[in-house]
Amino acid sequence: MRSADPTRAVDDVATMIDDVGSAVRVALRALVTHSVLGFAVWDTDLRCIWSNDALERYDGVARDQRLGRRPRASLTGDAVELEAVAQRVLDTGECVTGREYRVPAVPGRRRDGAFSASFVRLDDADGRPLGVCMVLVVVKDRRWAGDRLALVSEAGARIGTTLDVMRTAQELADFTVPLIADYVTVDLTEAVRLGEEPLDRLGLSQGRVPKFRRAGRASIRHGAPESLWARGEVVFVPETSPFTQVLSSGRPVLEPVLDVSHATWLDSDPARAAKIREFGMHSLLILPVHARGVLLGVAVFVRTENPTPFDESDQLLAEELVARAALSLDNARRYTSERKTVLALQRSLLPRRVDGGTAMEVAARYIPADAEDCVGGDWFDVIGLPGGRLALVVGDVVGHGINAAATMGRLRTAIRTLADLDLPPGDLLTRLDRTFIRLTEDEAAGRDVPSMGATCAYAVYDPATRKCTLALAGHPPPAVVRPDGDVSYPDLPHGPPLGLGMLPFQAAELDLPAGSLIALFSDGLVEDRRQDIDVGLERLARALAGSASSPEELCTAVIDTLPTTTPADDVTLLLARAL
Repeated sequence: MRSADPTRAVDDVATMIDDVGSAVRVALRALVTHSVLGFAVWDTDLRCIWSNDALERYDGVARDQRLGRRPRASLTGDAVELEAVAQRVLDTGECVTGREYRVPAVPGRRRDGAFSASFVRLDDADGRPLGVCMVLVVVKDRRWAGDRLALVSEAGARIGTTLDVMRTAQELADFTVPLIADYVTVDLTEAVRLGEEPLDRLGLSQGRVPKFRRAGRASIRHGAPESLWARGEVVFVPETSPFTQVLSSGRPVLEPVLDVSHATWLDSDPARAAKIREFGMHSLLILPVHARGVLLGVAVFVRTENPTPFDESDQLLAEELVARAALSLDNARRYTSERKTVLALQRSLLPRRVDGGTAMEVAARYIPADAEDCVGGDWFDVIGLPGGRLALVVGDVVGHGINAAATMGRLRTAIRTLADLDLPPGDLLTRLDRTFIRLTEDEAAGRDVPSMGATCAYAVYDPATRKCTLALAGHPPPAVVRPDGDVSYPDLPHGPPLGLGMLPFQAAELDLPAGSLIALFSDGLVEDRRQDIDVGLERLARALAGSASSPEELCTAVIDTLPTTTPADDVTLLLARAL
């Protein structure tokens, strides 16, 4: 109907526009709220002010956990990089579209999610920024090149985080489920697990299948019920099977459709055949795990719930990830081998037993550092001297590895040589300091090797006078336990560490009446990265004041108080009780 009043007509049109605008706003709100697209809006401080249900389904972050937080705290996956993108869009006003974004698997979705994220700045009518909106679109084809590069990069950060072959194998299995397969196993040769030399070449060892152990397994099902063997158990490998085919040829085996019919290799492996049928394993990919030309093991990828058969694209991605893991495994194997060598060397250099004769009752303990830091250069010794006297030694070469252990052996030999000269403790350490400087100079001659330092405590006990003369070279002072059980740390001259060539070392005398006990130890016994050294000294004092009847029992009691069974540094303890 047309109005005769022009002013009224204008008002009618304005009202109609307002009504239409309200309807559009309601429709738009419903669209973004219930859309299959994921939406989130951040304000100019990049604090989330709104998100829809679809985004929660995609990344598993509830709305109340997202609101008020920045992208790095309200998104998953590479959230830090997404925040940088959002900040750039907010600053420049330039849209970013098609940014690849991977979201880790969430409850209700076994596989990682692949999305395309777009960012646009929201401005008011005057062009002033109000915030940033992100729109997330599910990507059906997950095999884009950029995604593959991101995956391989992520694998480098998540596989091989330690120098432990078993853990590295498990990390490979965990990373590839459900990314590539529904069920993955990683079996390593026994030689790799023990840190020994693997097979000399790809292929069977003298026509026999090498012994494999299950080092890693992962499944979309809790507890990996598909696996016939637990981690660490020996795995049966049929002589005629795709597994031996991979071992002998060094090449992958891809069976897009796994043949589970009779008259196949599965006839000789009924247990595995039963698992295949029970869980509907329909596609198989077996890859050799090899690095630097030697075989380390095999990785097996299986699909059950995922109906898509493996193809060449899956194989290429799996090969890249396994190659990354193989280098980490070989590094871990080499490390394990070196650590075993160092341990053997160090233990061969330490005394097999300590004997205090008629002067003192002695006992000692040595615990190597954990696998992260390797063994170091701690040592202890008990040396008989003329007149029934006894020399007690505890030392520590700074650093870890075979060089530290070798240097320790040289220092122990040097001390025994100097002790034969019957030098006072201060003079002995002064000469040992010069000897150590010559050793390090000879070691570094013409080579770029790090300089080493060392600490040492050298004590001489005389049963005739009940006196103990002791000198320190940068080493912790001993603890002394009186016959009444009182424990103290005597205030002694604290000389510099060996290798600095500084002032002569001073010695001090302690009274050690019969029944008294002196405890020499390395700093690994009382120092901890998470605690102050005073806490460790107090812990040691309480243990020494205990009711143990002999130095052997007391050694055990002290070691039992350590905060961890795998210390970050070598632990050495030498106890001697005056008779």
